[in-house]
Amino acid sequence: MKEVITSYLLSYSRKTIALEELENIAQGEGKSYLHFAELILELEEDGILECVKAKGRTIKKPQLAYSYRINQAILKDEHFNRLQRARSVLHKRIQLDRYFQLPPVQFEQDQPYLQKISEYLQKNNLPQDRVPAPERSFELIGDEKWMTDGSGVELLKRISLWDEMRVIPVADPLMLAVDVSKRENSIHFHLIVENKTTYQGLLPALRDTEFTTLIYGSGRKILRGMDHFHEQVPLTGQHHFYYFGDLDLEGINIWSELSESIDARPAIPFYSACLTYASVAGKRNHRRVEQALANFLKYMSDEDKQKVREMFEKGHYLPQEVLKTNVLQDLWRNW
Repeated sequence: MKEVITSYLLSYSRKTIALEELENIAQGEGKSYLHFAELILELEEDGILECVKAKGRTIKKPQLAYSYRINQAILKDEHFNRLQRARSVLHKRIQLDRYFQLPPVQFEQDQPYLQKISEYLQKNNLPQDRVPAPERSFELIGDEKWMTDGSGVELLKRISLWDEMRVIPVADPLMLAVDVSKRENSIHFHLIVENKTTYQGLLPALRDTEFTTLIYGSGRKILRGMDHFHEQVPLTGQHHFYYFGDLDLEGINIWSELSESIDARPAIPFYSACLTYASVAGKRNHRRVEQALANFLKYMSDEDKQKVREMFEKGHYLPQEVLKTNVLQDLWRNW
């Protein structure tokens, strides 16, 4: 529970947080109030949380403050030191740089797997032969489904070991269109779209754009499907990827996870056009990843950032389909 709370606090934008909000974060962990209270008092003792005296404390014991100031400096130092200690004991091939930008809970979730990968590397070094994902998965952590059904592929990409593990992907091949007239270009632009309707709407305009390919992402399938990209599109030169999905929390999460393995930027012209339409209510069950949202908003204008924040505060979203086919094609041609 501690890592869940500290992870939330690290990405929290305000300087103070109410006790009620801390309780809401902890509810999903299934722990008792006593366990929760002891943890909050521990965070007080560590200097991470500081009581706002003017708000007072609860009558219920252990007594907690109704409001706390957050010491971000100590939080960041604690996470940084934990990663530095891990770096000194794990195999040198395991790159932890990504974790300095990710919520601490991600490192905590990955740590048991990192330890097993480190033990494998210390014993065997890097593998020489290409083998199917279930075989390599079992060798690494003792679970043949870790890569195909679990988070194995994303983790290996996160620590810069996916290519070195020489895995034969078992994901479905990509559905894409290629403008062969651009195959000799030294720079290739690729547009990934989340939904099939958008893919079909944009396809006729591909030859009129600067883009070499149009790729159908099919929701989260793109996270595995991109493993086939260089085999399906064996083009030399530089590759630049852009992603356009529904303007909702899940669409942003997909982009964020995809950008961990390839340098995929949000397709801002499409997103900005979506924001000129009225948002709709729904999709309240989507998981909000603050860091993913913050990284996504960095690419937007201040005006669009505000629109997105207000939209999510209302529990609204914008599907790709708000852009009609002719609008999609005009935006792409005039990128």
